[in-house]
Order: sequence, then C-alpha cells, then structure tokens
Amino acid sequence: MPEYFYTAKSLKGEPRSGTLKVKTKHELAKILRKEGYILIKVETRGEKTQKKKFVISIPFFRRVTLVDKMMFTRNLRVMISAGVSLPRALGILASQSRSKKLRKALLGIQEEIIKGKSFSESLSAYSTIFSELFISMVKVGEEAGTLKEVLEVLTDQMEKSHAIRSKIKGAMMYPAVIVVAMVGIGILMLIMVVPKLAAVFSDLGVELPLSTKLVIAVGTFVANFWYLLPIGILIFLFLIKTALKTKTGKSLIDVLVLKIPFISPIIKKTNSAYTVRTLSSLIAAGVPIVRSLKVVSGTLTNVYYKQAMLKAAEEVEKGGKLGDILKQYENIYPILVIQMIQIGEETGETSTILKKLADFFEEEVANATKNLAAIIEPVLMIIVGAVVGFFAISMIQPMYSMLETI
Repeated sequence: MPEYFYTAKSLKGEPRSGTLKVKTKHELAKILRKEGYILIKVETRGEKTQKKKFVISIPFFRRVTLVDKMMFTRNLRVMISAGVSLPRALGILASQSRSKKLRKALLGIQEEIIKGKSFSESLSAYSTIFSELFISMVKVGEEAGTLKEVLEVLTDQMEKSHAIRSKIKGAMMYPAVIVVAMVGIGILMLIMVVPKLAAVFSDLGVELPLSTKLVIAVGTFVANFWYLLPIGILIFLFLIKTALKTKTGKSLIDVLVLKIPFISPIIKKTNSAYTVRTLSSLIAAGVPIVRSLKVVSGTLTNVYYKQAMLKAAEEVEKGGKLGDILKQYENIYPILVIQMIQIGEETGETSTILKKLADFFEEEVANATKNLAAIIEPVLMIIVGAVVGFFAISMIQPMYSMLETI
C-alpha cells in the first residue's frame, strides 16, 4: 500500500499536511473530506518514480467547449441551491469534468476561494475559459446575494447560444460534405484519368483546344506533385487564420459576410439574437447599462457589431437613449430591434422585452438555416454539373476533332 504525503485545507482556510497509507489518491481525498478538509496537493512516497510518458498536446483538443461550460454552470447552480458550499461544489465538479483544462481551472479557483478570494476574482484568472459576460454576472450575483439566480440566467444563455450554433452547423454540414466529395473526386480524376487521356492525345497528335490543355496541365502537375497538395492546403489554412487575426483581414471578412446574399440575413439575425439575449441577461442580473453594452461588445465576433455596441456605450454614458443611438446602425440591426428597445426604455421593461425579442430572432435563425439548406442544394448541383460538364467537354472535344479527320 503506497504512502502519500498530502497538503489540505479546511473550508475555513486552515492548512493541514501529513502522510497517510491508503490504496489510492481518491480514497485519501475521501478520508480528508469526511474530516472537513479538501485535498490540495499530494505526492507518492516510498515508491520508485515512474517514468513520465511522452504525451503530444494539441491546443485544439485541450479547449473547453461551450457544452462543458454549460454543464458546469447548470450543475453548480443545482449544488448551490442544495446548500453545498462553493469550494466543495467546485471540487466535486472538477472530479467529474471530462475536460482536463476545465478540471485544472476549477481546482485553481477552489484553492483561491479557500485562500479568501471571491468567486468572480478567482474566475478572472481564467479569462480564456470564462467570458467577461460570465465573470461580470457572477460578480453581480455575489454582491446582490443572487448567485443561484445568476447561474440560472447564465445556463439559459449558454443553452440558447448552443442551440443557435448547432442549427447553423447542421445547415452547413450538407454543403460541406458535397464540396469535400466534389474536390476529392476531382483530384482523383486529375491524378488517374487525365494523364492517361493526355498520353493518348499525344500519341495521336491531335490539336488540343485551350480548355483541354488547361485540364491536362493541371492533371499532370497534380499527378507529379500530389504530395504538395496537403502542404498547400495547410499553408492556405494557415494564411487564412493569420489574416483573420489581423484587423484588416477580420474587417474584410466581416464586411463580406454582411454583403453575401442568403448569408447576410442569417448573420444579421444571429448577431441581433446574441446582442439582445446577452443584454437582457445582464440587465436582469442588475449590471449597469453602460457596463452591459461593453460586455456585449466583448461577446460579439463581428467587428461592426462590436463597434456599434462600444459606440452605444459611450453615447449612453453621455446621457443618450440606446434606441435612438442604434438608429444609425439600421444597416446591421433590424428596425424591429431598435423599435423594441425604444419601447422597453419608455416602459421600463427593457430586460423582459429583449428576452422575448431574443426568442423571436432565434426562431428566425432556425427558419433561415432551414431555408438556406434548401437553397444551397440546387446551387451546389448547378456548380457540380458545370464542373463535370467543363471536364467532359474538355476531354471529349479532341475526340470529335479526331473523328472528323478520319
């Protein structure tokens, strides 16, 4: 049975350390928990140090997903409602988390709370996981003594965001599969079929039209340098990702998606839904309107919506009304959003009206994504038909020319 050297703290912050022989670390944590202590650090004594395994760590797979955060927030609300202390709740949720990054963060937050920091202060150290919206609302909940209610609002916010994302991803899945299949088949044709036809045409000495020469040139290049394709794709994706990190590149993409037919209405409705939903949640939690607008700006991804919210925050701070300020942004916010905000400001029911408006726009996004899938299908068929037709004509045309000479 291994001997463990441990460091633990009580819920009041009193430290304790020592050694204990138990079967596993989980058993040690259980024993200490029964005695009112939370295990902070543990080391194995009396055993040979095992060789560390080489582990490849890829940041993408270590990210904390929206579902992970949503489940954490929902379960934390339930545990606090049941009277479980915050440090203990965080410890339990950390042990149940599937995400190693989230588990590490929760244990770090637990330790900071035990040391005397507030929940919101502890969350601030993990801003890459928990958004400014999350931290701001938790802070308000702590100050007002309504943390349970705030966590319920946050859970609802995350569930709505997840529903919108899922619907958009679902609508894009079919076109993505078709495009990938089309590109894959096209590459196979260029590698396996075109070089053979090119050799036949060369032997027969047929005069080739420009389109056929182009297809053969591309096919020959792909057949001889196929190994450059994955490298080229990776470089292309890297350049796109780098461009999106620049202010100019991000602005260009953001303005393009607002101009593309069929895509633009979905982008506008999605950003409107995010804006009014987040603003409603913050106002309901008691966050001041100026601070709420700045937080909303941080949650939006489109540059033009970010700028609109920051400008609105500046104008509201000077004494302006939000509804009147947003009139200058009718090109990105539907007139309905502006009118409903004005009504909310006049009646004092801004939060309630925005919540209902968010439900409306989320339903609009759902309907728009369904219609988009129906529109994209025939468009893709036309594109596929055009590509196949160009390839067929380019390959068959020389054969007709050859038959005419016979």
